[in-house]
Parts: sequence; structure tokens; C-alpha cells
Amino acid sequence: MSNSLVNTRDQQFLLFEQLGIEKLFESELYKDFSKDDVLMMMNEAEKMALNVILPTYEVGDKEGCTFKGGKVSVPKCYHDAFKKYCEAGWLAQVQPPDVGGQGLPFTMMTANLEPCYAANFAFLMYPGLTHGAAGLILHHGTEELKNKYMYKMFAGEWGGTMCLTEPGAGSDVGALRTTAKRLPDGKFLITGTKCFISCGDHDLTPNIIHPVLARIEGDPPGTPGISIFIVPKYRLKDDGSLGEFNDVKTGNIEHKMGIKGSATCTLNFGEDGNCIGELLGKEREGMRIMFQMMNEARMEVGMQGLGHSSAALEHAIAYAKERIQSTPVWEMKNPDAKAVAIIQHPDVRRDLLWMKAYTEGIRALNYFTAFALDMSKAFPAEKAKWHGFVELLTPVCKAYSSDMAMLITSKAIDVYGGYGYCQEYPVEQYMRDCKIACLYEGTNGIQSLDLVGRKLGQNKGMNAMNMIGEIGATVARAKAIPELQKYAAYLEEANNAIIDLTMTFAALGKSSSFLIPILNASPYLEIFGDLVCGHFLMQAAAIAQEKLNRIYEEKNADSKGKQRGLVHDDPDVAFYQGKIASAKFFAVEVLSLVKAKCAAIKVADKVPIEIADESFAA
Repeated sequence: MSNSLVNTRDQQFLLFEQLGIEKLFESELYKDFSKDDVLMMMNEAEKMALNVILPTYEVGDKEGCTFKGGKVSVPKCYHDAFKKYCEAGWLAQVQPPDVGGQGLPFTMMTANLEPCYAANFAFLMYPGLTHGAAGLILHHGTEELKNKYMYKMFAGEWGGTMCLTEPGAGSDVGALRTTAKRLPDGKFLITGTKCFISCGDHDLTPNIIHPVLARIEGDPPGTPGISIFIVPKYRLKDDGSLGEFNDVKTGNIEHKMGIKGSATCTLNFGEDGNCIGELLGKEREGMRIMFQMMNEARMEVGMQGLGHSSAALEHAIAYAKERIQSTPVWEMKNPDAKAVAIIQHPDVRRDLLWMKAYTEGIRALNYFTAFALDMSKAFPAEKAKWHGFVELLTPVCKAYSSDMAMLITSKAIDVYGGYGYCQEYPVEQYMRDCKIACLYEGTNGIQSLDLVGRKLGQNKGMNAMNMIGEIGATVARAKAIPELQKYAAYLEEANNAIIDLTMTFAALGKSSSFLIPILNASPYLEIFGDLVCGHFLMQAAAIAQEKLNRIYEEKNADSKGKQRGLVHDDPDVAFYQGKIASAKFFAVEVLSLVKAKCAAIKVADKVPIEIADESFAA
């Protein structure tokens, strides 16, 4: 049940056997959905990804975006794909029906989006940013703003962006210089420059609606003084049709390593002193409002990393099965030995299992976080616990998934060998495209600081403790299964090491050595991600082993030989054995190292801080 983009069997296992998405359908909020709906929509999403989006991947990369006469054009093939994607209702799938959406749980959207991101996430950025910007208006806009902009955005008739970054204010958003001057009619004159604006200008839609962070003249410096404004590319006439140009000019587009079909723009607001914006929400609440979109975007960036990891894995497996190269090592002395598919070679098998384990781990991480978001909405009595998981894991989804995606796509190139470095095969583009996921929506270094500096201590540390409790429950379940006892011990050891390190960080944060947690935020996020993914993999292995044991009993497979033989005749047996293999491999290869990495961090070495600037290049 795999295609060239995603293992649909693993998707279904996660949704129905591991997460238990049907719990959501017991709630008042999602009572109209069923398992059949999930499967039907996943099937339609797969068709959309394979038949509509995937054909734009290579072509869009080669054609890229063009900037001529102050206007941006996207790859020609994007136009038809965008129209079909929006007409099919995918853009607003989680939004309420009364605004043009389908009211889907976020978990269902996540499963639907994975093959689409795997097909071409440069393309998906256009509807994705539009959805996010329209969502801001839905939750914070007046009825007037909703009627003017939101409905057409959710329908895909108009586009949307997110305008935060400035040339001198990237990660330090509070240093922005864009200003808003109050006008007598309650609107504002917007003046300033925003850079690195994804999908900032294009020819997919006749109008683009920009949520813009700016400071009203006279408001205080830093983030407390920031407001947010809705700034259309074209103003509207009284009848809602497009009116005059709103003085939003594109200065240039960036020439990038990857995602070349996504227009990354510099936008100049009010060069001629005639850019009009409308306040969204209340004054000086710009960052609070924008964080809604930013957090959603960070979860989607995690999905971008997952999508390319999944596609790279599926391509690498397929290539390894068909590429004939060299005789097997155990036949090296046999002059008559025939060359075999490279999947028979131990080093290649190791690379493939490494990719498989990490991909399944980050898939579970992202799906669980989406599920937690849904549970927090569906069951208000449990909101604190489930929303706590979302808060804690959002930076991990974004940073860990994208970091691993770089490694997974690199491994895929290794499997292909020299061919993987050539444009004849797609894996080199996967690696080029997915790198940006480590950088935008807050670099992964920023995500690490967010995890260590904010999220671990949030809710008096209860969010982290609840996650650690979940891991402890998985340890207990796996230790009760003889086949997994040895491997569960690695998860338990890693969990205990993380607990100890987290407590150490809490103590250091209150001492003169407060820089140590900051210095080690990135390695902490990495091993925390290892722990959480190891937990999900072990949880999956426990489920798989329990189901396998029932199958073995039903089929009288009472020996290792008989059990191995079933793998050729029963796809469920093959799948479950694969899930167990992923967990065992990850436990030995990854979780076993967590304790040592924690110990290294606890040494509290300050060499990176103490080294003189001059000594880096001396």
C-alpha cells in the first residue's frame, strides 16, 4: 500500500491502530465523520497528489519563478494544479462549512496533506499561506474584513501571505521598522519593507491579501508595540470588485537553492505614500495574533520535512529493489555468482532501515501533535493536557522533522550512489527543497531556544511531565512483551536521562551558569526528538507485536521459521514485522546514545562561549 510518495498502510496504522482517531468521532464537534470518511478522503488526496501536484514537481523546479516589469510569474504548470486543488476544496478543509470549509479534524488534514507535500511543497505553499492568512481574519477580523477578504481567500480566488521579516529584523521581530500612520477614517498608511516573503507576489490569483506587522506611530518599541494590519495588493470598490493598486510593490525575488517554484519576494509597502491597511484585532496585539498563524505554519513545516522524507524513502526502496550491482558479500569467492539488487547488500539495507525508522518516527510525531490539537478542541474537559502536548511538541515537529529530512534525503542520495547526485532522479531535488524547512518560520536554532527557554517550563512543567508520563506508559507496555523487553530498556534509560538533564537545566537556569541551557538548546531538542520518536516507534512495536502474536496463533505459526514464512503470504505480517524492526533498530542505534549525549551536555563545557572571536579563523 505504498506509492511513490507515502506508505498509506503506515498512515492508516497511525490513524486507526495507534492514535485511535475514531475517538474524535465520539465528540459533538466531529460526530459527523467516520472511518470511511477518513479513508475516502485519503484516497482522494492521494489522487490529487499523484495526478495533479506531482507532475508540477520537476517542471516547476526547472522553470522556476520569473520577475519582469515589477510582476512575478510562477511556473505555468502551477495554474491548472492550483485551480483543481482549490476547486476540490482542499484549501479550507479544516475550516467550518459556513466559511467554505469542510470542518475536518486537523488530524485528517495532516493525513491528506502528507502526500501533497511529498509531491511538491513549493506548490503547496501558495494555498497553505492563503489558508493561514484567511484563518487570521476568521478568528480576529471584523465582519467587514471577513466579508471583504476571507471568503474569497478560503475559496482560492485570492491569495494570502505572512509579512513579518524585514532586512534588519529577522528573528528579532521586535526590531521592525515598518510603520502605520493613523488616518481620520480609522484606516492606516503603511510604510516599510518586508523581505523573504513566501508567495509575496504571483499570478495565480488577481489579488493577494497581506497580514503585515507594523508599529503605529507613537507606540512603544519591541514586540509589545506591534500591531497587525490587513493590506491588499488591490483595494476594493464598494461592490467588492478590484479597485486601484494599493502601493504594494515587489522589489525582487530571491534566487534560491530549492523550492524554486515558490516566489520569495521583497515587498515595499507605501513607496509612493499610498498604501492603506486595516487593523486586524486590537492595537498592540500583533504578535499574539500572528502567533496563531506562525504556530500553524510551524506544524506544517514539520509536515514539509515529513513529506520529502517519505518520498525520498519510497524512491530509495524502489531503486534499491531494481538496481542490479555486485555479487553478495557471502558469494565473494564464487566466480559464478550473479550480481543482485542492491537491497541485498548489508550497507544499503542499513541505510534503508535507518530512513524507514526515522521517517516513521517523525510521521508519528506530526500526526500525534495534530491529534492532540483536535482532542483539545473536541473534549474541553481534557483541554489542558492535550493543548499542553501541542505547545511542547510544536517546535519539535518543526525543527526535528526538518533536520531529519535533510539527513533522510541525504541517505536517499547515498542509496542511489552517483545517480542520486544527478537531476535524472528526484532525490537531489528533495534534498535541495527540504533545506529551507530548517530555516524559515523561525530557524531550528530559534525552535530549540523556544523549547528549552519557554516550553519545558510552561504550565509549571506539567506539559513536559505529561509527555514523560506517556513515555513511561509505553516503557511499561513494551517491557511486558518478551520480544521487546530488551529494546524497551533503551527507551527507559533515555527517558530517565532526559528527565535528569531537564532538571539540571532548570537548576542552571537560575544560576550564574544560565548560558549552559542556551548553549545546548539545539542538541537538547535533537535528543528530546529522539526520545519522543523512540516512544512512538516502541508504542507502535507493542501494538504490532500483540497483533502478530494473534496472527501467529491463528495460523499455527509456532516457530521462527513458520513466522518468517508468513511474511511472503500475508501483507499484514510483513507490515507489522517492519514496524517492530524500525523500533528495535531505533532503540539500539539512536536511543542507546541519548544517555551519553545527556552526560556530555551536563559537563557544562563553555568552550564555544569562551573562545575569542579572533580564534575561530586563526
